[in-house]
Amino acid sequence: MSSMEETPKITLEEFEKLSSNKELLKIIQKKNISTEKVKNTLFYEGELQKLQMELVKLQRWVVKNKKRVAIIFEGRDAAGKGGNIRRFTEHLNPRAMRVVALTKPTELERGQWYFRRYIKELPNSGEIVFFDRSWYNRAVVEPVMGFCTEAQYQNFMVQVSEFEHMLYEDGVVIIKFWFSISKEEQLSRFNARIATPLKRWKYSPVDRKGQELWDVYTHYKEQMYSKTHTSYSPWIIVKANDKKTARLESIRYVLSQFNYDGKETALTTILPDPNIILRYHRSAKQID
Repeated sequence: MSSMEETPKITLEEFEKLSSNKELLKIIQKKNISTEKVKNTLFYEGELQKLQMELVKLQRWVVKNKKRVAIIFEGRDAAGKGGNIRRFTEHLNPRAMRVVALTKPTELERGQWYFRRYIKELPNSGEIVFFDRSWYNRAVVEPVMGFCTEAQYQNFMVQVSEFEHMLYEDGVVIIKFWFSISKEEQLSRFNARIATPLKRWKYSPVDRKGQELWDVYTHYKEQMYSKTHTSYSPWIIVKANDKKTARLESIRYVLSQFNYDGKETALTTILPDPNIILRYHRSAKQID
């Protein structure tokens, strides 16, 4: 194609006549436009919709059987925690689910037992609660940034597994995700936030420190894994450099953990990709 020739495009009139994704792909191929990105996007949107239909079934089952489910989303800054939660909750009934994203503790809360502010946010009967960060702030972010003392950190590390065991024995289902991204990917996402006015609010001085203190974060993350990964409350690592894949596979993992009504009629697989979803093991190769 010469430099004077225009890049092939789909006109508005052609677009308005389309009635399906198949027709869109057909016209793209006819005009010799690269289809790879379009196909990937259509596949992602199709899979996401099918999995979200399963999440609706799961929520009905949770309500019907009065289950209590807490799903924790942890990871470095810009790992995609919020984006994942949005895809999980997009079509759920808001009366039977909540998203919890606590701000820094008040003066009153700082004088209380550390877990108290989280206890009141735990799921009620027939409810799923999504924690956008959780009590594990004290395992990584707080000691890295100097927001807690060494004694407070050590006390937390002693108590947290006992705390989770009490929840487990009382019937609360806890799923703990760590979204893992590389240092290079984190920097790329930070730069995208700065460059995008609608996302700039997400970028903070704490984010900036995340790159500077990468290795310190890694140390505390590894301590968290080794001391708080248990049979009743394991850490599930999600390789999240590819945002869309991470979203699909984390939903699959949650669905795979429950025998909800209608599971056998799912329109797509609900078994997560073992190359993306990893149960923590000391020898497991990690991105971060």
